[in-house]
Amino acid sequence: MPPPPPTVLQVLPALGAGGVERGTVEIARALVEAGGQALVASAGGPLLPALEAAGGRHVLLPLDRKNPAALPLQAAALRRLVLSEGVGLVHARSRFPAWAALLAARASGVPFVTTYHGSYNEGFPGKRLYNSVMARGDRVIAISEHIAALVRARHGVGPDRLRVIPRGVDPARFDPAAVDLARLEALRRAWGLPGGRPVVLLPGRLTRWKGQAVLLRAAALLPEPRPVIVLAGDAQGRDAYRAELEALAAGLGATVRLPGPVEDMPAALLLADLVVHASTEAEAFGRTVIEAQAMGRPVIASDLGGPRETVEEGVTGWRVPPGDPAALAAAIARALARPAEARAAMAAAARAAVLTRYTTRAMQDATLAVYRELA
Repeated sequence: MPPPPPTVLQVLPALGAGGVERGTVEIARALVEAGGQALVASAGGPLLPALEAAGGRHVLLPLDRKNPAALPLQAAALRRLVLSEGVGLVHARSRFPAWAALLAARASGVPFVTTYHGSYNEGFPGKRLYNSVMARGDRVIAISEHIAALVRARHGVGPDRLRVIPRGVDPARFDPAAVDLARLEALRRAWGLPGGRPVVLLPGRLTRWKGQAVLLRAAALLPEPRPVIVLAGDAQGRDAYRAELEALAAGLGATVRLPGPVEDMPAALLLADLVVHASTEAEAFGRTVIEAQAMGRPVIASDLGGPRETVEEGVTGWRVPPGDPAALAAAIARALARPAEARAAMAAAARAAVLTRYTTRAMQDATLAVYRELA
């Protein structure tokens, strides 16, 4: 058996409901299962009960405050925590608190790990320096080959420190056989889906770069009867963008649903005949793509960023140029016209690819291996 991992302190602004936060909880669970201790410092949030259920311990610190004047106080608080809890490794997952975590780790003499979760724009002077904290770890985890290439190009991180660990999906939760008919029917009624019409689902928060408007413009190019388009995601205060989507939807009659956030994502994916990823900017990874593939759903994804690694053209899905409604409409029409046996073959290939390369367990094991390298 490998030795138990050290006591690890993960640092992030808050425990919201995004991929970074879910990954934090997943690693905390793996640490506890492997005999280690899992600490998380953040400002708290909705995933706190999940963290505690996984066996992790939470330390409440105001790490969501992006105030440079607070940085020394945050660093001092983290250093005290490292020393008092016998922390053997600090893992930072977000840029501003990562600076405090770096100072605390160096002052305490413990290894420092970062996960480079996004492309991190460099739109104004000094931004590359600000972003560079995520490349200063003793090990730098990139969540895709796309991000690894960016880290190498921008920050010169070499193979001695850089590790590629893709995000993963829980194949037990995202399993077509695990979703019963009652869950599907409940969601079908909630969405008001008519019988006999294919369903095209775009899961993701309502924000412009996720491409919901691109999908609606593509739907307008499809012949009648059009598939039902479901844009499942929270607007998160972007009321103007939601209103824009509603105006586009009005031109499509009763074809579009905007149900807001969806709790039962496995059932939502299984209810769809086709899942679309239409982002117009490069996704660092794109977890919804592998979730759809795990559920055996055909996927059309934008041909940039992480989906280039998870969608094998014509085998586990299709890729289309980003921001191109005509190309997306043509791909939707081709996908929905495929014979049932061809769709089944693609579903099997997609799920097999996920089970081989993109599971939560694989992500957890690879991350614990990084911790043991440094321990």
